[in-house]
Amino acid sequence: MSNVVRFGVSIEERLLERFDELIAEKAYVNRSEALRDLIRASLVDEQWSVGDAEAVGTVTLVYDHHAHDLSDKLTDHQHIHHHEIVSTLHVHLDAEHCLEVVVLRGVAREIRHIADELIGTKGVKHGKFVATTTGDIA
Repeated sequence: MSNVVRFGVSIEERLLERFDELIAEKAYVNRSEALRDLIRASLVDEQWSVGDAEAVGTVTLVYDHHAHDLSDKLTDHQHIHHHEIVSTLHVHLDAEHCLEVVVLRGVAREIRHIADELIGTKGVKHGKFVATTTGDIA
């Protein structure tokens, strides 16, 4: 880390106790690393709220591969958005169900729209979008 700045924080005792419990649960090395992580998470949220920043995200889908034309529909979506879709992982969960993880990169609002289209495809049993950052936050 370059240019580390130290600063003090005033906080209620009970809030600090709860923060320390959280730090222990998540196995942070110290308060500073936990605080840096919280700040980064806030910056990522801000980046996504603006909507026009370069961002990345993942879409996780679970579906029945016997559903009529569903695999073809998902593949078609991916080909239409080939500039934003970086990679796809396909896993056979059992004899009937598949899990697909799609990695997206591009303008935040466009990525969210593509994720919504994939999740909303008829036959998808469960879908989850996770927004993150390209790493260029601070």
